[in-house]
Amino acid sequence: MSKAPDLTTTIGTLTLRNPVMVASGTFGYGPEYADLVDLNALGAVVVKGIRMDAGTGNPTPRAVETASGLINAIGLPGPGVEEFIASYIPFLEDYTVPLVVNIWGTTVEEYGQVAARLSEIERVNALELNISCPNIKEGSAMFGTDPEMIREVVQVVRANTTLPIIPKLAPNIADVAHFARTCEAAGADAISLINSVPAMAIDIETRRPLIANVTGGLTGPAIHPIAVKQVWEAAAAVDIPVIGMGGICTAADALEFMIAGATAVAVGTANFTNPNTAIEVIGGISDYLARHGHQQASAIVGSVQI
Repeated sequence: MSKAPDLTTTIGTLTLRNPVMVASGTFGYGPEYADLVDLNALGAVVVKGIRMDAGTGNPTPRAVETASGLINAIGLPGPGVEEFIASYIPFLEDYTVPLVVNIWGTTVEEYGQVAARLSEIERVNALELNISCPNIKEGSAMFGTDPEMIREVVQVVRANTTLPIIPKLAPNIADVAHFARTCEAAGADAISLINSVPAMAIDIETRRPLIANVTGGLTGPAIHPIAVKQVWEAAAAVDIPVIGMGGICTAADALEFMIAGATAVAVGTANFTNPNTAIEVIGGISDYLARHGHQQASAIVGSVQI
């Protein structure tokens, strides 16, 4: 009887037991899903965005379903870095799953401040830099479409932490390869993509937008082919790992990303409809590797035949 494939995955100095993470903004801070999902079975937990101070996010309504996805303009509400440390780190100490904290700021300096503070917390294993959220009016998104600003953010964070740093790239950029190379040159250990796609929905009876913010970010199956294409382009441009996300609902969706060049993947919107999606994806990847005679997950990364 052959042994099960080895799913161990490396992102910089971070070792994951498998390549399947849960995406920031869709899994809370851990406790919200702990009664539904075995957190320790995941590759990593990526928590909701954290900045220096607490925030309330955008006004409601701030989410609407589409035929094949979800448009949201949540606006990055959160407890702020000190409250996150006080309220959530003690809970997360009881788990061994790697912890990636998504961070953001309204200034370049704030990114550095949040990174420095979280680097003092032993339980934090890596930082994902939200430089691409389309749902807030200041900070974050304005950095994501300017390669010079991205370079500055990554360099400031790099100067303030020894943790692996993972900039999260926007989908609405002209040349994803250029942005990926910019992150790599500035000191990133990996990149993640894609964030939600700017979108809008209108109530035809009232002729008003269906969300208070007017526009939001589209996620879910509708953006999956866009994400696969951008992951393929980014992975071909850099030597650092790429984490692919966008519309993963099945193991086949995740495998597409890996074959396109992603070292790891993150499950997002599907967590809302089936909290066990990530666990099912892990099992499906293992089955696929065994069926194709591969002993390691890395064997299929970037194996697309063009």
